[in-house]
Parts: sequence; structure tokens; C-alpha cells
Amino acid sequence: QVQPVESGGGLVQAGGSLRLSCAASGNIFGIISMAWYRQAPGSQRELVASITSGGSTNYAYFVKGRFTISRDNAKNTVYLQMNSLKPEDTAVYYCNVYPVGINSWGQGTQVIVSS
Repeated sequence: QVQPVESGGGLVQAGGSLRLSCAASGNIFGIISMAWYRQAPGSQRELVASITSGGSTNYAYFVKGRFTISRDNAKNTVYLQMNSLKPEDTAVYYCNVYPVGINSWGQGTQVIVSS
């Protein structure tokens, strides 16, 4: 099990940037893939970006070119750099293992992008 704790969300104007962090407990962090997900009001949770233990990344089409996922295995931390934010990026952002399977979810961090 990996227990994630997300931080870094907030209120930002459209076009702005935010950097999310996820500190994950568990001694298997370095050998598993991690991902960022998000859930907007009234919508299902969706995958935003994933990163393998070796650093290979994949992005959802709606964030490609704007968001960057990275990780620091020495710190058990995953990051999401979000640039050129749009109002439709407003959501609660979560990190978790990828694929999620039965791993529990953290509280997430709220991102609000104003127009």
C-alpha cells in the first residue's frame, strides 16, 4: 500500500501556473508507477498523467503540452507542474499508484482556475 498526501493546490487565474506535490509513504514507491488524477464537480475521476519508476511519462490529451509530471524517488514524491491553466482544469487533483487497483485515495488538493 502507498498512502499519498497531496498539496500545492489553490486559486489561480487562467493562464497561470501551479505546482502540485504528492508525498507518498510506503517502501515500494521507487519501483511502481504513479499518476495524477482529477475530479471536477459532477464528473468522474479521470487520469491526467502517469510516470513509471524509470521516469517515462504519458499525458491525457487535454493536458499535453501544458502539464509536466515528474518524480523524486529519493523523496518519495511526485510532482505535477501545471502551466497555461484553463478554467476547465478546475478540479480536485489526486495522486495515486498507476493503475490504482485497490490502493486507497488521499484527500486530494483543490485547484480553481478563474477566467
